[in-house]
Amino acid sequence: MPPAAVPVTLTASERKILNKRVRDARTPYRDRLRAQVVLAAARGRANERIAADLRVAAATVRKWRGRLALHGLEGLKDLPRSGRPREISEEARAAVVALACQLPAATGVPLSRWSGPELKRELEAQALVSEPVSVSSLLRILAGNPVKPWQYQSWIFPRDPGFEAKAKVILDLYQGFYQGGPLGPGDRILSFDARPSIQARGRIHETLRRRARQASRVEHEYTRHGALTLLAGLDVHTGHVFASTPQTTGIVPFMNLAGQVMARPEYRDAPRVLVIVDNGSDHRGKAAVARLREAHPNAIMIHTPVHASWLNQIEIFFSIIQKKVVSPNDFPSLEKLSETLLAFVDRYNQTAKPFKWRYTATDLKNLLRRISEHEKQDTRRQADLTEAA
Repeated sequence: MPPAAVPVTLTASERKILNKRVRDARTPYRDRLRAQVVLAAARGRANERIAADLRVAAATVRKWRGRLALHGLEGLKDLPRSGRPREISEEARAAVVALACQLPAATGVPLSRWSGPELKRELEAQALVSEPVSVSSLLRILAGNPVKPWQYQSWIFPRDPGFEAKAKVILDLYQGFYQGGPLGPGDRILSFDARPSIQARGRIHETLRRRARQASRVEHEYTRHGALTLLAGLDVHTGHVFASTPQTTGIVPFMNLAGQVMARPEYRDAPRVLVIVDNGSDHRGKAAVARLREAHPNAIMIHTPVHASWLNQIEIFFSIIQKKVVSPNDFPSLEKLSETLLAFVDRYNQTAKPFKWRYTATDLKNLLRRISEHEKQDTRRQADLTEAA
């Protein structure tokens, strides 16, 4: 008679982590299998059924469900093995990591980023290791830290001197406050921006439809039919979008769309309409604020900080329309592109809902504090790594 199955109970966070492991194509097979075992066990399935479904031995199922019950998610990791003694010294390992953490240019190497073979070559050139280290050993050392010097991410440092103060105004608006007080019941928030230079590319061969186990296929070569701009405004409270497709951006197209929106009763009769824009040329500076206020006395223009368009919620809509309409871009004419964009806006508005914005001024303050702390730590770490190398 098989031993009684160990009961398995998962918290919501544990279940989320395990489901992610199962779905992620990058998860190693062994980790995915263990996650599948304990998820099935948490659903109350018997060991024999789990083993049959996953094509493993019942003893394997008992092992991982027992390990989870005793040690939680940590129990799904392999236990440390003794193995043979290390042949590469700790000093050599530290030198590998120290060099990998430096930019190649800082060491005089004409590379943008390190690879395993290039690291090996530079370690030997600088005589940083006393014994030969293979590329595979280098990669194992880096994976154990973990360091991936061939990867990079782009980011932009907040250079606007009033970044925090300007961003706080917008983040407070999303929370229902302006200038220290709550928004009134009739106040409205509009988010405007433009997506310029959307090209109409006509593929020289028609796009092939999807088939079973085959994605749709788009011809690489195309004919250019021109470009236009998608100018759009989002009502932050309702999620509705207002749009036009002028040939280019500019003061006139922006004011025309703003006028069309402000002519609607819900905005024309509102006590205040707070209009969030970035620092584009069609609505930049104090002149743009005065221009909008003169045309619509109840409109208050609020600029995002420089290089902070991510604070403008209309950018979320632009990402949606890029994925659902523009890509992979196969339009026979500008007229067809404009017609498709505006038709999507109408379709979107039929089920539009406001975006759930959760990022607050407190989150921003904490982020800026962490950036400051990281800068100080990076300065100290770079000095330590340079000394170690």
